[in-house]
Amino acid sequence: MSEKALSLKDYYAKKKRLARRLRRERILLQLIREEITIRLSTIKVFKPVITQWEGLAILIGTQVGAGILGLPYAASKVGMVPALFILLGVMLLLMFTALIILKLSAEMRGAQMSTMAQKLLGNTGGWIMYLSILIMGFGAMLAYIAGMGSVFSSLLGVDETVGAIIFWSLASAVIYLGLEASGKTELIMSFLMLALFIGTTSPLFPYANLENAAYTKLSGILSMTGVAIFALGCHTIIPDIYRGIGDYRKTRNVVILAFLIPTIIYAIFMVSFLLAFGKSTPQIATQGLEMLYGGVGKIVGNIIPLLAITTSYIGIGLAQQSNSKEFLKLRKPIAWSLTTIPPIVVYLAGIKNFADVLAFAGDTGDLIAFIILPLVMLVIKKYRETKVY
Repeated sequence: MSEKALSLKDYYAKKKRLARRLRRERILLQLIREEITIRLSTIKVFKPVITQWEGLAILIGTQVGAGILGLPYAASKVGMVPALFILLGVMLLLMFTALIILKLSAEMRGAQMSTMAQKLLGNTGGWIMYLSILIMGFGAMLAYIAGMGSVFSSLLGVDETVGAIIFWSLASAVIYLGLEASGKTELIMSFLMLALFIGTTSPLFPYANLENAAYTKLSGILSMTGVAIFALGCHTIIPDIYRGIGDYRKTRNVVILAFLIPTIIYAIFMVSFLLAFGKSTPQIATQGLEMLYGGVGKIVGNIIPLLAITTSYIGIGLAQQSNSKEFLKLRKPIAWSLTTIPPIVVYLAGIKNFADVLAFAGDTGDLIAFIILPLVMLVIKKYRETKVY
């Protein structure tokens, strides 16, 4: 090949790379100009001004979902005492990073997480935020498909894979049609499920046995940590809560309570099932009620995850589809396909463990978006302030 041909080839390669870079920059600039919000929940603050109690309700409603169902199984892999310490440690760490997000948002006049990441970390920060939430949503939806396969199998007597396909078809159709419940409706559903979770602990008291949970295993620490992170994350809604309340100190108190209250409830739920079932705790905790109460336990134990998982799957799917449409400028059919098809493909390939997939989502996407990125943003901000002075 001649020297002239080589130079032309190099020229067009450079031109192509430049075009790709300019396209990425345009997308990120559009993200800032239009204030596109990267979300993981469809619960939103509709009122321009909210009370502290309303803010607390929204934050707790954002946290409560299918993640709690996997906590007892994850705890069974480490034992009661280590599980409680891990849950407490994760809560404190997430509370700390949530307060970082609140502080940064307040200093940037209520900026969303995506805007904070872009301002402090540059274009790379915006992409990392999007990709981490993409991974988080993928892992969650995969876990929900696996969980509902088990629920449909128990309720309808079909094969788990068939049950998972039925659920995926119906719930994914809802996502495509955009039949989104209002934030208030989803909030009510979240508190209804929270009441059901609390209600399921009392029937377990007669079967509680300390020996079932009095052991320590180190091999399950990563799994327990991931599920705890998944169950407690609510960072994406904090800027909305701050703008609604309008006062940093009041919002700070609300955020602290929003981590303390669910953690206490999660701990009671987790310990109750662990004391009753020990190492035999099922992946979807409430399904264990069938072992104790037969047919009634079977119905109750499957209706709760049916509600929790379905609402969570649709909520995350809608948020994920919206993220891809706005951030990548994709048409709806492509955004829907990117959201819903990969999880079912991976499930059919053999990844069918509900709790372990929740742990994967927590140890990857949630870890990056809710822990690593806020800490990095804080360090960069402190460094810039030190450099100025």
